[in-house]
Amino acid sequence: MNDQVWVAGEVLIDFIPGKSESVVVVGGGPANTAKSLSKLGIATYFIDGISTDIYGQMAKAELLSAHVFLDFAQFSNKPTCTAKVTLSNSGTASYEFVTDGTATFDFSSSWLPDPQSERPALLHIGTLATIIEPGALVLLKWAQNVAHFAPVVFDPNIRPAVLSDRDEYINKIEKWVAISSAIKVSDEDLNWLYPGKSIDEIVNRWLEVGVQLVVVTFGDQGITAFREDEQISVEAVKVVVADTIGAGDTVGAVLVEAIVNNGLDNLTGEALKAMLNRAAKAAAITVSRVGANPPSKAELD
Repeated sequence: MNDQVWVAGEVLIDFIPGKSESVVVVGGGPANTAKSLSKLGIATYFIDGISTDIYGQMAKAELLSAHVFLDFAQFSNKPTCTAKVTLSNSGTASYEFVTDGTATFDFSSSWLPDPQSERPALLHIGTLATIIEPGALVLLKWAQNVAHFAPVVFDPNIRPAVLSDRDEYINKIEKWVAISSAIKVSDEDLNWLYPGKSIDEIVNRWLEVGVQLVVVTFGDQGITAFREDEQISVEAVKVVVADTIGAGDTVGAVLVEAIVNNGLDNLTGEALKAMLNRAAKAAAITVSRVGANPPSKAELD
């Protein structure tokens, strides 16, 4: 095994409301996580299709500026996925995506890296890439192979605007749960997926099928981590919120950092609580800034 952390999933372009016109920014949950991880000093390799169009060039430049490695990215002349972002009064974001025929979801076994020869330390994967076909099935088969060599951290990051059929969404999500070592998920994700069921009930079922750690974010109500015989909660750090874009992705990055540094089996007790407090601090810094702008290691240490 080497020190590479793989982050697989989409990088796309968000059109965020501005005072007079939309502001164009690089987005995508996995790309945000990759940037956050790299800023924490983790050797992060981003795995996605990236367009050679102007938006793809923006995405490439931003990832490289955050020192994310693109050795395993696939570059093509297909267009970049775009998302129109709407912000509520509280700064919560909702999205309208253009995904069809894009480089962003053009996953193929012909170019995905071989986990047996590369031996990554961990794979983080999630958001749209795990539900948009046919790429999602390609990624699932590939990730099943990766799971033989490294822990898989999954972030479903639910987007009903792309897949509104709840039963179909659940079917896809639970296939990913089945191969995951750890999951980062929001209470909003769980409430949409399983209306009427308690978070404890959902999480316990995931733990029963083999997931070792589930981290649930509750917005300004804090973060809770669940293991088979352990539950730890921390409060959110209070700040003035600019928007919530990238907050959950930042939490996911701090979770990955802790797994890489401590080992998943050792992430219990005080080590787990320290990770949650670090994640809460990191998320607070992210939401205090416009867009997905996660903190550096120096800002957290």
